[in-house]
Amino acid sequence: MFESLGDRLQGVFTKLRGRGKLSEKDVENAMREIRLVLLEADVNYKVAKTFVDQVKARAIGEEVVKSVSPAQQVVKIVNDVMVETLGGQEQKISFSSHPPSIIMLVGLQGSGKTTACAKLALMLRKQGREPMLVAADIYRPAAVDQLKTLGAQISVPVVSFKHKNALEIVEGAVGEAGRLGKDVLVLDTAGRLHIDEEMMNELVDIKEKFAPSETLLVVDAMTGQDAVNVALAFLEKLDFDGILLSKMDGDARGGAALSMKSVTNKPIKLASVGEKTNDLEQFFPDRVASRILGMGDVVTLVEKAQETMTEERARKLEEKLRKQKFDFNDFLEQMQQIRDMGGLGKVLEMVPGIGNVSKIPGYDLDERRIKRIEAIIQSMTVQERENPQILNASRRQRIASGSGTSRQEVNQLVKQFGEMNKLIKQFTGKGGGMGMLKRLFPF
Repeated sequence: MFESLGDRLQGVFTKLRGRGKLSEKDVENAMREIRLVLLEADVNYKVAKTFVDQVKARAIGEEVVKSVSPAQQVVKIVNDVMVETLGGQEQKISFSSHPPSIIMLVGLQGSGKTTACAKLALMLRKQGREPMLVAADIYRPAAVDQLKTLGAQISVPVVSFKHKNALEIVEGAVGEAGRLGKDVLVLDTAGRLHIDEEMMNELVDIKEKFAPSETLLVVDAMTGQDAVNVALAFLEKLDFDGILLSKMDGDARGGAALSMKSVTNKPIKLASVGEKTNDLEQFFPDRVASRILGMGDVVTLVEKAQETMTEERARKLEEKLRKQKFDFNDFLEQMQQIRDMGGLGKVLEMVPGIGNVSKIPGYDLDERRIKRIEAIIQSMTVQERENPQILNASRRQRIASGSGTSRQEVNQLVKQFGEMNKLIKQFTGKGGGMGMLKRLFPF
């Protein structure tokens, strides 16, 4: 997320850390660089100027000049201003006191609106609600079929009606929700390649007649200032409540996220951070700022870990670690859990001090390599997984043949697993591992 922006900003901070004391000129030079970094990240020029002016005003104050670590103080100021620019406090989705609540997603074609509907429905279901998807886009070919396919994947019903207009579809969906006991309707509305009067009138009519508890504009984070312009154009016709940024995992330079709240005065409420249906997150300005500045996001990391590991699984893993009986079965289970959390790359990016893992020399995030490791473990017998010490030359050759890998890869995995087990024994022997596990899974 915002790798280029984060790397450039951290480069500015590195220069500041090389100085014991900071003069006003040092601060001005740093601010000039930060302004350039923001503009290159496609941040609105007015927002970039305001951002730098606010940082500069605070950084030249007495608390920085007389600080023991002035460079760290500047980083803190940049972080605080960035949090404010991103929206300050997180803004949650609103629900009606009289179900069903209606959440209407609007946006242009290609912004990821239909997929966002499914992701939101899954998020709501995980929160204990009973969502239903509504196919109200009757113009784009295959839009209804796409939504039905996504609904089937996440086990959320999709309601659609042939030969009806959008208002009639929503009205019918409200009736279906009452009949089936669904408390939230997620509307996939029609989009166009560009904003036009017909599309806006339809959205305004739905909003006026059904008064959605939430109207969210879906914009593509990869389009930078174009996303902000789209938001302003929608705002002229439709008073939406918040923004869902899609494709945040792509080559997003950060301009849309950093400009949106200041320019539109509408909060970013949700962010899509991947292609999978569970890759939708509530937007926390403080956590996003921390990740941009390379300070990690431990809170989100813990939340994701708790989502993928049950109390029983955590207790069993803790017991195995305590008894130093961590085997290949446990290793495979942990790899699968990391995949459920979004992949090793996303997990490590949330660890403080790591940031952009692709910059680490020799680090390999190739998903294909992870799949090969899984294939090797799955080609072992139950006995071999539980007792890796019995893996002699003939067994390793059989495993290599069965997994479609080489004997060298099998040898390398067994060796790495042995080294990891030694570290686990040292770690848990001092009680460190148990403390770490309880912090990650505090059940």
